[in-house]
Amino acid sequence: MATKDLESKVFQALELARNTGKIKKGTNEVTKAIEKSQAKLVIIAEDVNPKEITMHLPIICNEKKCPYVNVSSKEELGRAVGINVPTAAACIVEPGEAREVLNEVLQQLKSGG
Repeated sequence: MATKDLESKVFQALELARNTGKIKKGTNEVTKAIEKSQAKLVIIAEDVNPKEITMHLPIICNEKKCPYVNVSSKEELGRAVGINVPTAAACIVEPGEAREVLNEVLQQLKSGG
């Protein structure tokens, strides 16, 4: 689970990528992006119910060596990707102007939080 600081960076990166790059939202689109090795960072909401909706994502992320992070709220994740409904998962495909923030997030994930 991401710290509050990391979580806000993740949302910042998502919003920047949404406006200047390319993102995918929703479990199905995110799953396809990981399988095609397009995802630079996968974001998974922690409060998804039932858990089975997103349970496969960390597994395929690990198989494809794709970084992922858990955030606390599907509502916040939905807002960050620019929709008015909660979303279980999202990913950054092309960071656009979010490259620097994304690199910071990836560094923090590598160093264990």
